Amino acid sequence: MLLVKWHDEAREDLLEIMEFIAERNEQAAFDLHERIERSLERLPEHPYLYKSSLRLPGTREIVVHPNYIVFYEVADVIEVLAVVHARENFPK
Repeated sequence: MLLVKWHDEAREDLLEIMEFIAERNEQAAFDLHERIERSLERLPEHPYLYKSSLRLPGTREIVVHPNYIVFYEVADVIEVLAVVHARENFPK
């Protein structure tokens, strides 16, 4: 079973997104955070559960909501690299 590790920039992405949404709708921010957490729960046992990313080669992506995508990489650990809005520029 692999460990899930958050890259510092991914944590910052998530916090910025949560703050932005919470300013408008706290429940929606909570719900999105829960969806992200649930999507990551199965990764330690099933790291290849989600599709390979065409947007960011070498990574996999979780579309947790039509507007939000989590990018991660599988190596010795599962590293969450970024959380982005679907209309943003994707990380490099």
